[in-house]
Amino acid sequence: MKKKELSIFDKDILKEAFINSIKKLNPVELLRNPVMLSVEIGSTITTFDFFYDLATNNNYAWFSANVNLWLWLTVLFSNFAESIAESRGKARAKSLREAKSNLFAKKLKNKNDKTYEKIPASSLQKGDLFLLEKDDIIPIDGELIEGVLLVNESAVTGESAPVIRESGTDKSSVTAGTKVVSGSAVAVASVNPGETFIDKMISLVEGAKRRKTPNEIALEILIISLTVVFLVVVINFRALSYYSVYFTNKGSVVSLVVLVALFVCLAPTTIAALLPAIGIAGMDRLFKKNIIALSGRAIEAAGDANVLFLDKTGTITYGDRQAYKLIPVEGVSEEEFAMVVHIASIGDTTAEGKSIYAFTKEKYNLSIDLKDYKVIEFDASTRISGVNTKDGHYRKGFSNAIEKYVLSLGGSIPKNLDKIVEEVAKEGGTPLVVAKDNKIYGVVYLKDIIKPGIKEKFRELRMAGIKTVMITGDNPLTAATIAAEAGVDDFLAQAKPEDKLRLIKKYQEEGYIVAMTGDGTNDAPALAQADVSVAMNSVPKPLKMPPI
Repeated sequence: MKKKELSIFDKDILKEAFINSIKKLNPVELLRNPVMLSVEIGSTITTFDFFYDLATNNNYAWFSANVNLWLWLTVLFSNFAESIAESRGKARAKSLREAKSNLFAKKLKNKNDKTYEKIPASSLQKGDLFLLEKDDIIPIDGELIEGVLLVNESAVTGESAPVIRESGTDKSSVTAGTKVVSGSAVAVASVNPGETFIDKMISLVEGAKRRKTPNEIALEILIISLTVVFLVVVINFRALSYYSVYFTNKGSVVSLVVLVALFVCLAPTTIAALLPAIGIAGMDRLFKKNIIALSGRAIEAAGDANVLFLDKTGTITYGDRQAYKLIPVEGVSEEEFAMVVHIASIGDTTAEGKSIYAFTKEKYNLSIDLKDYKVIEFDASTRISGVNTKDGHYRKGFSNAIEKYVLSLGGSIPKNLDKIVEEVAKEGGTPLVVAKDNKIYGVVYLKDIIKPGIKEKFRELRMAGIKTVMITGDNPLTAATIAAEAGVDDFLAQAKPEDKLRLIKKYQEEGYIVAMTGDGTNDAPALAQADVSVAMNSVPKPLKMPPI
């Protein structure tokens, strides 16, 4: 069944926008838009004039009513369009709050009793114990006190490779919103509700403000100037009308309703009212492509952007490490190594394992029908996974873990293994060593794959005068490798959320119009601060940034 595409004209959004458009009739709210404020003042004058005409049975009462209706509709429509635009920015913080509400915890009474009570994450208090198991989303910031986990922290750090979190070490901290890939552990909450990583992200998002573009400021000055000029003209018409009637004793003084209507026609009210309306049409089209507009006027900024910041994981790359190359050790043929890798990856349900299996099957045309085998799932404590068959025990995992495994079985370490592992790591990849029984066959080069065609797109942006900057949580070596391969102009490595926000503000202070693309919760503050923001969806489901 095809998923219904969410539109900016969703009934809930329209309802909220209508209510906000009424609230914006407050003159204090309209001070930021002097043209529409002047229209509202004129509408108020014509409203009093209409009721006066009704009370005095004036024949022009319904004329006044028609003019009055259109004037109020002009103000309301302008407010309504702006309210729809603003509701998109507010939805970002709301989505983060919903992510919090969707998290649950397995609360323990003590670490020796693994019987847990499933409760909302918001009910956990500092010092409470909770159980973490495979595929769990960590409910609150905490410290491991027992066990080892392999954790996917891409939603927080932007780093695609899962990391080891182990109790009793300096790597025992876990962060709310990250996902347990494998392992089991007991953790203690280190913060109270409202103090977690996600809460800090909400605070940063709500605190970020979008600047007006230079064109926007120039246009605003122009239309205010024109409004003042035409206001003076209309006031003089009133005086001239009095003068003419007084000296000629003919005709009647021009009514306030006609003068207000004339003023609205002369003043650039069309521009002031229709700019947000034009923004609505643009926002609906952009919304379908996951582009976030922070206000009704932000659409213009898309055409003026001259710097594009890109989060690496899920934006430039797919976000999951995938098989890139097989590198056999000395004395082993590539075909023989491919067969061992293929069997070792049968039944592996991780994203990496699936990519290895598909890679060997497609590139080396392998198709093996094993009927009697046992899958050994990856364990964070051993750092090894594999398959047991009648033919032997196939294993793959971290280099030091596989070396230890092979040596325990009486095997030896190939002379060029360390060199291969080091070269893969230097290129920004992840080396996965593969063995069968007590023999090491080679290294699988896992790589965060660059999305096809992206280098050409960056070239087009460069030709259009737009600078591209990659922001990532990866180490500088990995970041430099991917930046070169993707063809970006610059990059920032080991970036935390506040680093991204700081860099964007720096460029904005220098006069640049900044566009930002990102995916996980860690990008939320930067997306909120940027003039144009594109939200990607490539992180664990509870933390995905919706296209808003």
